[in-house]
Amino acid sequence: MITSKRLAAGVCALLAALTAGIAFPVAALAGEPTGGATPQVDLVLDVSGSMRTRDIDGGTRMAAAKQAFNEVLDATPEDVDLGIRTLGANYPGDDQKTGCKDTAQLYPVGPLDRTEAKTAVATLAPTGWTPIGPALLKAAGDFDGDGSKRIVLISDGEDTCAPLDPCEVAREIAAKGIGLTIDTLGLVPNAKMRQQLSCIAEATGGTYTSIEHTDQLTDRVNQLVDRAADPVVTPVAVSGAAACAQAPTVKSGLYTDREEFGQQRWYRVDVEPGQELRASVSVGADRAVNPSYGVLMRAVTVHGREIVRGEAAGDGRTDVVSTGLRYPKAESDDDNAAAASQTVCLQVTNSFSVASGVKTTPGLPLELTVDVVDGPSPASDVASFGLGRGWWLLGALVLTGFLAGLVWGWVSRWRVAVWRTN
Repeated sequence: MITSKRLAAGVCALLAALTAGIAFPVAALAGEPTGGATPQVDLVLDVSGSMRTRDIDGGTRMAAAKQAFNEVLDATPEDVDLGIRTLGANYPGDDQKTGCKDTAQLYPVGPLDRTEAKTAVATLAPTGWTPIGPALLKAAGDFDGDGSKRIVLISDGEDTCAPLDPCEVAREIAAKGIGLTIDTLGLVPNAKMRQQLSCIAEATGGTYTSIEHTDQLTDRVNQLVDRAADPVVTPVAVSGAAACAQAPTVKSGLYTDREEFGQQRWYRVDVEPGQELRASVSVGADRAVNPSYGVLMRAVTVHGREIVRGEAAGDGRTDVVSTGLRYPKAESDDDNAAAASQTVCLQVTNSFSVASGVKTTPGLPLELTVDVVDGPSPASDVASFGLGRGWWLLGALVLTGFLAGLVWGWVSRWRVAVWRTN
């Protein structure tokens, strides 16, 4: 009896081991973003007169900002270049033209000297106007190099330098394709300020956060600085054409572009025999748009014949619409592979529209992903009885079950024989 239980346990263990070994193969390592250039962050602080207001944890907004900055400077990772820019810190007068030029680089973007940066922050006192638009334009020029770029704007009021709309400024910065993200933080915000700061962030793919306590400000700025150190894939700026014949040729990668309302953008991709083209596109509504819109992506030949298409629609509840397509090119028997290669034209069209009074320039932000990979192998990837690669697992389980049945049958017969003998 003991022997039979041991045999049964061994069979079950064998079955479990075989099943686990097949069901949970070693996962392939996914590609990782390449490192290299140092990430950069520019903290843009509002030092206008309203920062004297005492409504954050019993102290002034300026005191809360200084405390948060000191803690952030202590926690900034060594591999992040950090700078500080001010707005409204130097001109105390009433001339708007002069006040709207009041933005300065307090500490240049670069390797951080914590003592020097803290000393510079300690000298700040609430002074003047709130030139958010001009400050963002200047801040966009504070960066140097190819690393990720992030502006963290901290303000307690809306811009006072109309007609330069900071939301339009953010769209123009995004349209340059330099991979710059703007995150905004509103200190004790009102509805108008919240709307403006949200618009600035959305235009560049950033975030907006309302702040009412000092620890909230510290935690959020720390999160954004840490996020800048994360590996990222920076999109490459590309300018699509109005027709396939003039379109730029793109390879595998991530690209960014701008597309006017109702406009067509064309790109060209070379696909070799045995390769598969995988492409996707996302078009974002970075301003108020009418409901019911869509995005169409088509792959066509250079002669205009459609190969495949992908399309998606929205109804106003989301500000990004994405679609994609796949096109596998069959292997060629021609020895001259170059002669058998094919140029595929990718067309991106949108049906966004805006109400009167909403600016249509610059165009909507467009992000294009192109991936040209080796096509599926007929021998290994073709489905077998509708199971694909799962038939290996099924076959192993069947074989294991058959062997286990033979062993269990032999054990059972042996037990019966022993019982009859006794």
